[in-house]
Amino acid sequence: MMSGRLWFFKRWRPRSLQARQLLAASVGLVAFLAIAGYALDAAFADTARANLQERLKNYARAYAAGIDFTRDRSLYIREQPPDPRFDTPGSGLYLQVVMPEGKGNSLSAEGPMLPTAGLLAPRQEVFEGPLPMIQIDGSPGAVYRYGWGLVWDADADPATEFPYTIYVMEDSRALGAQLRVFRGRVWFWMGGAGLILLMLQTVILQWSLRPMRRVITELTKVQRGETERMSERHPRELEPLTDSINAFIESERENLERQRNTLADLAHSLKTPLAVLRTQLDSGAHDQDLREEFDVQLRRMNNLVSYQLARAASSGHKLFSAPLPIESNAEEIVRGLEKVYAGKGVLCEFDIDAAARFHGEPGDLQELLGNLLENAFKWANRRVLLTARPLPAPGARRPGLVLSVDDDGPGIAPEDIAKVLQRGVRGDERVQGHGIGLSIVQDLIKDYRGELQVKRSPELGGARFEVQLPPGP
Repeated sequence: MMSGRLWFFKRWRPRSLQARQLLAASVGLVAFLAIAGYALDAAFADTARANLQERLKNYARAYAAGIDFTRDRSLYIREQPPDPRFDTPGSGLYLQVVMPEGKGNSLSAEGPMLPTAGLLAPRQEVFEGPLPMIQIDGSPGAVYRYGWGLVWDADADPATEFPYTIYVMEDSRALGAQLRVFRGRVWFWMGGAGLILLMLQTVILQWSLRPMRRVITELTKVQRGETERMSERHPRELEPLTDSINAFIESERENLERQRNTLADLAHSLKTPLAVLRTQLDSGAHDQDLREEFDVQLRRMNNLVSYQLARAASSGHKLFSAPLPIESNAEEIVRGLEKVYAGKGVLCEFDIDAAARFHGEPGDLQELLGNLLENAFKWANRRVLLTARPLPAPGARRPGLVLSVDDDGPGIAPEDIAKVLQRGVRGDERVQGHGIGLSIVQDLIKDYRGELQVKRSPELGGARFEVQLPPGP
């Protein structure tokens, strides 16, 4: 049972964007056409019923103008019927005049069993239907009926007045035939329009998703190694995606190159100590000399390995990292440095903008601040100043950062700056250290495409190490 469930989940895939959009557009189009067709059908049916009512009303008005009654209140029609069908039995168009003593029908009403009708109040009008009836052949049917209540007064004598009602009826099949013809044509044209719109929607969808397919094609070529990066010709909505992919590709390529260089540097650095040890072993030196040489070379190799590991650990950074506050991370580092350099009594001051943020890895921020602050504590007499402020740029998605660490030490001569920033070179060989802290800082800044400037501090008079990290894309 479990294997079958796993097979189902492996086989199931989310629908593609094209399928989703086409399905949504099709459902919306079908719903719109159905609602529009229903509205047209209802509007036509109401209009047809209103036209039927008006037509029957006109027939009733025409009969009212041509009806007379004899003294015994017998019905007499003076005029020709407004429609010849009134004289054709079972034609579907019927007249019925209801009087207090009986009723009179047109020739067309002889044979069918029309619905029961009663007198209406004077000037009262009704329109009903469909009402059941029996046709001339005995089969069931239905009619629409219009009724109009009147009063007959031939001599203007109230004593001779009597009410009567004219009913004009029409077979419901005529209206039903009109509705069927209209519905057939409406749904035919609506269906044809729907098919054309669906085809047009498919073409538009194919055209609108073409940039996405081009992105997939370019990404496949990058994966196969056919191209190094994605092109710049993409719609503006896809530019953030392609720019991020290109940035990720470049970052991964730089990381791979850095790892290769680190391994190559480590191997090259270890060749000399290993060669010395090999020579000492082959020379048959005394045990004491051999032990001292082993100790020297092992310490040297340990320093080399530590340096390369530190370099590898501080190399590379992830994209899309959350912004990190500066002050809280700096306080933790400063507390540790104050313990190490407690004998000097160095005071570290902060001038940190509340909006300043580091967009990167927490370890990178710790390395950056740690090495800069440790260097400042090492050379300062009494004071160290840490300054941080955002570096805004119009149109950038995230601001950059400017970090400055000042000390009141002897400073660095301009001609010695390039030398101090080299790997393994210390500003003063008498000061303890490995000479790799500032090189790690430079590698980190290079990873973040930033810039490091070394100058004299205008506030404290010593050295200022200023780091500028550019705004994000």
